[in-house]
This record gives sequence, C-alpha cells and structure tokens, in this order.
Amino acid sequence: MKILVLCSGGDAPGMNRFVYEIVKAFPNEVFYAKAGFKGLVENKIYPLSLSEMEKVKDLAGAYILSSRYPEFKEEKYFKKAVKNVKDFDVVIIIGGNGSQKGAKQLYDNGVETIFVPGTIDNDVDNSFYSIGFDSAVHQCVYTVENSMPSVNTFFQTCLFEVMGNKSSAICDEVAKRVDADYKIDCVKKLNYNEIVKIILKNKKAEKGTKIIVKEKILPVQDIADGIKYKNENIDVKCQIVGRLQRGGKPTKTELKFATIFAKETIKNIKNKRYGKKILINENKKAESFDF
Repeated sequence: MKILVLCSGGDAPGMNRFVYEIVKAFPNEVFYAKAGFKGLVENKIYPLSLSEMEKVKDLAGAYILSSRYPEFKEEKYFKKAVKNVKDFDVVIIIGGNGSQKGAKQLYDNGVETIFVPGTIDNDVDNSFYSIGFDSAVHQCVYTVENSMPSVNTFFQTCLFEVMGNKSSAICDEVAKRVDADYKIDCVKKLNYNEIVKIILKNKKAEKGTKIIVKEKILPVQDIADGIKYKNENIDVKCQIVGRLQRGGKPTKTELKFATIFAKETIKNIKNKRYGKKILINENKKAESFDF
C-alpha cells in the first residue's frame, strides 16, 4: 500500500494530528506532497515517518506544508500531477471547497482520492465541521477577552476584525462566545446609529463596547471612522486578530475532530472505498459520501 497525503489552501490547526493518525495506522506506507498541489505537480514527494509526525502532532500549522496553487487548474500542470501519482493507491487531500474540486478532478481522471475538510473558515459545503475552526475561534476569544479589561477601563470601543473569508461562521461563533455588544458580518448589519446608541449606553454604565467584525466587509478603520463621524467624542480602537487565528495550538475539540476524520479515512482505505468526501454531520459523526 502506498498512500499520499497533501494539504491545500490555508493551513489549519489540527492538520498535523490528522496526518499523524494516518501515518500511525499505515507506518512506512505514507508519503506527502510538499506544499500541496504545487508539490504534486513538481513531484516533490517524500516519505513520512511516525517519529517525525509524533513531534508535531499537537502543533498548529502544516508540517508537510501547504499552498494556494491556482495553476493546478491548467491542463499542462494537472497532467503532471496525474503522472506523478500513478504509483499511489490513494491520495488524501485536506483543504477547503477548492481543494475538494481538485480531489474530484483527480478522481475523475483515474486517481483514487479521499477529501477531508480542513479550513478555519468552516465553510466546506454540507459539513458541520472543518479541521481548524474551533482553534481559530479559541484564538479570537482569547484576544477579545485579554483586550477588554483595558478597553473597559477607559470606556472605549474596540472593533475586533476576525477572519472567515466569505463565511461568517467565525464571526458568529466568536460574537456568541464573548457576548459581543454588536456583530457586523455583512454590510446590511452596519447600522452606525444603532452602534452609537449601544456605545453611549455602555459609557453611561461605565463600561467599554466590544464589536466583532467579519473581514472583507470594509476596512475596519473605515468602520471606526464611520462611528466617529456620527459622534466624534467616541474613542474607537481597532484590533485585527488576523493570523493569530491560524497559529494557536489546536484545542482538545480540534484534536478530537481531526482524529474522527482520520478514523473514517483509515476505514475507507482499509475497505478500498475511494472517490469519497468525508463530512461531519449535525451529530458530530463522520460520514463518507461519493463525489
């Protein structure tokens, strides 16, 4: 048995634990494509040992590296990838919706593949959970909770911009966990009059205001300027959580889900069931579906 694994797109805490579980189940049979589809095309394929994965299994990042590689869609690069994996029994691809399309494209061209959701945005179609989400939310909550004591001291307002790309999942979950005063996850919810009313009410109660903002709506400083335009006496600060969301150590929940995904993947490999995408249902159980 020869198994190839790769990470594609943004790195997500928990990827290393998933890869570790695969290597543990199939020692001396697992290889990796360095930096995802890019490594696949460039034939940068190397063996993975259990001892090296043991050292990094609970760390953030992707030990086997990842990349965003739009060139994979081009025929000449795709053909190279297909050629380079011809000797492998199965290719496991961890990533988001774009990576899932790549996995299916390989499968449709004769390569046995399995896709596993791995993206902090938690936006893989039809999956309740993606590797990386809980850890990303945890880092955001940590940032907010450790910033608010100072914000409260001066009755300030702080806008916390969180990642999520086109999905509001991180923004929604963080706002819920920190009991945000206001949440902006789409342009329609950007009501400056309502925001100012909340801020003034909090100031009267001698406390600060925490507002969670999803990225890619407007530059967060523009939103702060909009608030100050309505009331120049409001002290508004901005904090972009950014890449801290990717770099935090995987949470216990994260490691649990990474292991759940790995066990379902291992079961499919042992039973030679390929052309599968592994999704988490509402009961937090892994299920395999055909592409």
